[in-house]
Amino acid sequence: MLIDSHCHLDFPELAGDEAGVLARARTAGVAGMLTIGTRLDQFERVRAIAERHSNVWCSVGVHPHEAKEEGQRTPDRLVAATHHPKVVGIGETGLDFYYQHSPRDEQVESFRAHIAASRQTGLPLIVHTRDADRETIDILEEEAGKGAFPGLIHCFTSGPEVARCALALGFYISISGIVTFKAAEDLRGGVRDIPLDRLLVETDSPYLAPVPKRGKTNEPAYVAHTAAKVAELKGVSVGELEEATTANFFRLFAKAERQQCA
Repeated sequence: MLIDSHCHLDFPELAGDEAGVLARARTAGVAGMLTIGTRLDQFERVRAIAERHSNVWCSVGVHPHEAKEEGQRTPDRLVAATHHPKVVGIGETGLDFYYQHSPRDEQVESFRAHIAASRQTGLPLIVHTRDADRETIDILEEEAGKGAFPGLIHCFTSGPEVARCALALGFYISISGIVTFKAAEDLRGGVRDIPLDRLLVETDSPYLAPVPKRGKTNEPAYVAHTAAKVAELKGVSVGELEEATTANFFRLFAKAERQQCA
């Protein structure tokens, strides 16, 4: 079975057909999924989806795009939300200096608050980084010096330096449908070098539909296409890739219970 380690089931493109999205995922062999928090004022909606389905978990966090309005200065609200049994991760958080929808200093402040929440709760940090590789590495390494915390780089598109840093910190790396895109040869090269026991797969749906679904609304079922490409790059069977990435998901997101996928 596969796990979609990062999707946005509350976004309108998917929320309007929740039952259909989950049914198609099941048919495609996707037995579980993690729906991601991006704003605290919408967290209850994210959590409610996880509550409705035994094989869906959620995270709590503020996307760097939202840091101007919702950036956290302390970990308190994030930590409080993790008391719910379906909340298994912190984020997504991080730095996005490509769009810069929020000032850099506010992104950094919120990122550090999320790291503190991860350290305090032991739940994995879900990191978004775009056009901010050096700054992301510096913050992760500095914060790790204050005390370890688990985590992953989601929708990995960065270079080898970010991968080396993440792996050295004990992080995992999640691969999205971008790996199937024609122009993503550098990413494909990087995936070949990432250890199989540190890889996860994701859709980031409703965005980034993989080949052969490009141009369509992405959904968790399509993670099977990403998994097939990653298996090819790693030189393993699809079954081996499914087994490894699913085991990695439950090792990292240890609060999620595998039997809930039955």
